[in-house]
Amino acid sequence: MATKWNLDPAHSEITFKVKHMMISNIKGNFTNFTAEIEAEDDTFANAKTTATINVDSISTHNTDRDNHLKSAEFFNAEANPTITFESDALNNSVTGNLTVNGVTKPITLDVDFGGINVDPWGNTKAGFSFEGKINRKDFGLNWNAALEAGGVMVSDEVKIAGELQFVKQA
Repeated sequence: MATKWNLDPAHSEITFKVKHMMISNIKGNFTNFTAEIEAEDDTFANAKTTATINVDSISTHNTDRDNHLKSAEFFNAEANPTITFESDALNNSVTGNLTVNGVTKPITLDVDFGGINVDPWGNTKAGFSFEGKINRKDFGLNWNAALEAGGVMVSDEVKIAGELQFVKQA
């Protein structure tokens, strides 16, 4: 029988960074997301993972940039309010289907299982770190601007990472 693990949002984060003007990285995160794992045992070897991110929760600490990212030129949050990820196996990496901007593609992320521990209130928790990269154009996020000195405003490669903590359900 599978055990369900729900995300502990107070101890979790999903971040991204992208090269801006070919000279520096802009970092951001999503502040509203959910995830769950269904696992046969505490090794999580063949665990089913699902996650949903609210696109409107994107934050780069710049309101104008955040609004541009939510617009039809990028995520088109009005038509595609969520980003989803689904996978059927969780090991040192996880391969699953990522849906962004209405486009679904398989991706693989490196995963580090931090272990399991019990908090002072008796909750059993499991921790995972993940990282990987995607090509934003694979998901229809095509907006860009050429720079006078050469290059482009926004790189195609987006690095994604997360620290996720889950609570074992009774």
